[in-house]
Amino acid sequence: MAMSMATGAMGSLLPKLVELLKDEYKLKESIKEGVRSLEQEMKSMQAALRKVGEVPRDQLDEQVKIWAAEVRELSFKMEDIVDKFLVRVDDGFEPAANPKKLKRLTKKMVGLFTKGKARHEIADAIKSINKKVQEVADRRARYNVDNIVPRPSAVTPIDPRLGALYKEVTDLVGITGTRDQEIMKLLSEGDDTSKKKLKIISVVGFGGLGKTTLVKMVYDKIKGDFDCAAFVPVGRNADVKKIIMDILLDLGLYESQLAMLDERQLINKLQKGLEKKRYLIVIDDLWDENLWKIISWAFSNGNNGSRLITTTRIVRVAKLCCSSINESIYQMEPLSDDDSKRLFYNRIFSHESGCPHEFEQVSRDILKKCGGVPLAIITIASVLASDQKVNSHDEWKALLEAIGHGLTKDPSMEEMLRILSFSYYDLPCHLKTCLLYLSMFPEDSKILKDQLVWMWIAECFIPCEIAQSSLFQIGENYFNELVNRSLLQPLYDDFGTLHACRVHDSVLDLICLLSREENFVSVFNGSMSSQGNVRRLSLQKIIKEGYHTTPLESMSMLQVRSIATFEPAISLLSRLSSFVVLRVLNLSTCALGDHNLRGLWSLVHLRYLDLSHTGLCELSEEVGKLRFLEVLDVSGNHGIEKLPSSVTKLRRLMCLLYEQSCNRLPGGIGNMTAMEELSYIHVDSLRIVKEMGNMKRLRKFEIEFEHMSLELQEAFVKSLGEMSNVQSITISMDGRCKIMDLLGEKWVPPQGLQALKSNWNKACRFSRLPAWIRENPLQMSQLSWLQIDLKEVQQGDLGLLGRLPALHHLDLESLRQGPLLVEADGFRCVTQFALWSDSPGQVVIQPGALPKAEQVTLYTGLPVAKEEAAGGNGGELFDTGIVNLPSLQWVDVVFCTSLLQRQEAKKASSALKTTLRAHPNNPFYRVSVEDISSDDGWWE
Repeated sequence: MAMSMATGAMGSLLPKLVELLKDEYKLKESIKEGVRSLEQEMKSMQAALRKVGEVPRDQLDEQVKIWAAEVRELSFKMEDIVDKFLVRVDDGFEPAANPKKLKRLTKKMVGLFTKGKARHEIADAIKSINKKVQEVADRRARYNVDNIVPRPSAVTPIDPRLGALYKEVTDLVGITGTRDQEIMKLLSEGDDTSKKKLKIISVVGFGGLGKTTLVKMVYDKIKGDFDCAAFVPVGRNADVKKIIMDILLDLGLYESQLAMLDERQLINKLQKGLEKKRYLIVIDDLWDENLWKIISWAFSNGNNGSRLITTTRIVRVAKLCCSSINESIYQMEPLSDDDSKRLFYNRIFSHESGCPHEFEQVSRDILKKCGGVPLAIITIASVLASDQKVNSHDEWKALLEAIGHGLTKDPSMEEMLRILSFSYYDLPCHLKTCLLYLSMFPEDSKILKDQLVWMWIAECFIPCEIAQSSLFQIGENYFNELVNRSLLQPLYDDFGTLHACRVHDSVLDLICLLSREENFVSVFNGSMSSQGNVRRLSLQKIIKEGYHTTPLESMSMLQVRSIATFEPAISLLSRLSSFVVLRVLNLSTCALGDHNLRGLWSLVHLRYLDLSHTGLCELSEEVGKLRFLEVLDVSGNHGIEKLPSSVTKLRRLMCLLYEQSCNRLPGGIGNMTAMEELSYIHVDSLRIVKEMGNMKRLRKFEIEFEHMSLELQEAFVKSLGEMSNVQSITISMDGRCKIMDLLGEKWVPPQGLQALKSNWNKACRFSRLPAWIRENPLQMSQLSWLQIDLKEVQQGDLGLLGRLPALHHLDLESLRQGPLLVEADGFRCVTQFALWSDSPGQVVIQPGALPKAEQVTLYTGLPVAKEEAAGGNGGELFDTGIVNLPSLQWVDVVFCTSLLQRQEAKKASSALKTTLRAHPNNPFYRVSVEDISSDDGWWE
């Protein structure tokens, strides 16, 4: 396997060495020269390490491995030295309200002495480290690292796709039946039209799901219906010329002189060979977007009913292949529980019902870890049934415990990891680092996206040189890319928002193995001990059964940078002050209660502190000592009623999370100019709103106004105008709904605005649709969530909202709502659609509108009966158009009417229920009637 963490702390160290050269640190010129020398040498070593990282680990000389590990360790030590200096010279000066002259002078003298001592110490440290760097550089030349090449493998590795290409149909489970029929259905679409266009299908999914096997079976079934056919495996680092020549070979168009042609000539040759033919071509295991752009030129969009199938692990590649309306993406899903069991038992016991009773529970546990991935199921089954005999129950249990921790040693398991590792090798260096960090979390963990991204930031995994954009937004892009590459399993909340992920046990096996090889994360789970210097510590099971001590009692704390705990860690608290360079501390869900956290406040290097859901009742004033803190999370602690005033000293704080029970912010929040995310702002004075204008980097916040005035509105709109990066705002009132037309008419939101929410019952109300939607809805290109309250909704408003290009979630409440027609071309991306009104007119949805809507809520007047709409006199059939929604899963409709129309309302309700029962999606529905002429109302 390749060297996983190739460059140690180089990415964050090099910018800090440049930082030391600034005049503000007042280093002597001789020391600056030493720093420059260090920087140049470390840059050179970083380049060498990257070369080492590109070579498979088993093909590296042992001396080179040792040299690489030594350089990485040296980079960590150097960064610790630099950080200690930067912390000591940062005076964190905060002017007091009425400082006494003598006290100020004393503080200044102490500060000067401390800085002078720190400069002297770093001068000595740089001299010492330069000597060590020179020794390492000498060994680099001796080991000839710069000219490293892979040692030739004793055995040429077999392409792992070959097994999938030559499977017997009788060996397949979960492929025949629903899956191949779904592919066949997609392929047949368009065959009944007069002009049979080229149809492209891309099958996308996680490595090992059986994409190649499925497509090969479909290919073999239907290739006889075409004039010619080709099945071409591609893989990583593919050569365009070879791919086109392989296609020509499969099509029977290969000629010996083809090797002399360039790419353009080969494409022309292929185009000519396919002219006027109905062809079937499969491009298997596609990784590169640019590769597809080139080879796709060969496939003209003729009218012969040709079919092109691609398989890929990368969603972005699949979307590129299927970019037109006549093309489809097939998302490969894991096997069902029944198919997983059938495949597993057939491999071990030769038939499905052959599992002995004593193996049933451990079988279920193993299959749960396999997660429906055929490759994992087959691999583990082959381990358990080696040498034509079934292993013992104890061996099954041992394998179960090893899965997900990178501890499995069987050759079959190693082959599975090699197949999965292709996705890892294809990652750029920064994404490899971010992926390895997931080994901090136990198997089956639900990993919150925001938490993970903030931890990456605190670890300095996001390069400083691209920090002109929000670091969090860059981190979000990293997260999305890992999902896009099928390495993380996305988890969506009830509103369809990607908010978390899980790591499949097979991928976790891989990254735990790589992490352990490079000493990237040390996991303590009751059965493991640390190896070498512990830099990142994951406490998953602190005390091993039968023992009374923890691993912490025998471990050096001096170099630990990160700690994450996943069980009560009270024993950790007494030793917190020993972790002198700790940057990340996650104590979430540990029952801390009233335990003394005194040692915590001396950890001046902390960037990330998670104390959420720990039972804290008070946050100490001493938190202000953590001057380098970037993330502070005390959410889930409802006992905390106020934040200490010292929190405003945390000038580097980017994220502050807490509960609404903490409803008063201290004065001076405007000092926190780095702030990007703030849980909740309770506005009880004009001062707070004005101070918000200093937090120009705010991206996400919730605000509640205790009262509203024109002066407050003006100040709020002015402060919002300073926030060019704002993405999500939630606004509410402490009491009755208030008009906030200045927000709708005077504020010009940034184009990056993604969500504007106004909490029901405590909402701010607009007299009409905000100007920034009325004037040009297309410019709000990222607005995906809109939840607002209007005085009145008219047809024109709905038409404008329907043109918002990225809108996924619409909640629109009003006092009055005229008759509304949801037009056929409206709301193309909306998945959740809600219209609420105290006095609604009828709502009708045209066919073609809301094609992706899964959840629909309507408050509507009585709809027009079909016969009445056509000029007839019938009144039995009522048509809201809801039945036309193809993606419908959940419906809530309230017919609002007067008591005099009760019978008509009942007919409308009954008719809608009948149509919903016949809907092909069998959606959940709730249909009711409300009397809006009465204060109490009545419900059916």
